[in-house]
Amino acid sequence: MSQDSKPEAFYKRLKEQLEGDTNWPAPYLFKFIVPASNEKIAEIEAIYDGTDALTTTRDSSKGTYTSVSIKVTMDSPDAVIEKYLQVSKVKGVISL
Repeated sequence: MSQDSKPEAFYKRLKEQLEGDTNWPAPYLFKFIVPASNEKIAEIEAIYDGTDALTTTRDSSKGTYTSVSIKVTMDSPDAVIEKYLQVSKVKGVISL
């Protein structure tokens, strides 16, 4: 299994779903939860550098976590999965 905590079956199912119901390239909304840390948010944003990504963040009610939403045009289901795999290397991130 990869470093990511999600099994390969998850990504296979996601790829099949994305291939079946989307015409590519297409906008895609990534959602993540991270421990409240500007450094973690910056690490995630850096993965999307050079793209048309629109990032929004929202702190949890207690301020311990931040939700990060990134809307970006992706070329293919494989490109979506590659971004998830890249973000999964950022310690403490939960992909939704």
